[in-house]
Amino acid sequence: MKNILYTFLALFLLASCAKSEGESVDVRGLNQEFISAWNARDSDKVISMMAEDVQFLQGEVIYRGKSEVSDKWVRETMGTIADLKTYPVSSGSDTQIAYEAGTFSVDVLPASPGEPRGLGEGNFVLLWKKGEDGNWKLSYAQLEGHPVVVRN
Repeated sequence: MKNILYTFLALFLLASCAKSEGESVDVRGLNQEFISAWNARDSDKVISMMAEDVQFLQGEVIYRGKSEVSDKWVRETMGTIADLKTYPVSSGSDTQIAYEAGTFSVDVLPASPGEPRGLGEGNFVLLWKKGEDGNWKLSYAQLEGHPVVVRN
């Protein structure tokens, strides 16, 4: 009887240790950190959160790799929008991958003085993967926007 109790205790301890090493991530927290950095216009922070093999899709536009995504999405877009907000509809995570999907809204800044601001809205998917170093990195971002609406 003692052997059975010790066996169950050992299995319980092993299972507890294994779970603590492989717990799923708070994907909402990852996305909020990413969005906060974006809204603060901290391109270095945003880029540091991306995987080397990150992919970005929007309509027919596809950027692949950290360098291309950094240059063509982050740096070219960051100064043209403000107040990015996401409204999650679906999310999931395990020990190696996490995603969140839903809708977004963003203020589209005027290209020149005297032009009106716009409101951009659409759907998003952000997918994160856990790297070999244990850090979570943005692996895939897809934005599908509706036509920008002029704000008064």
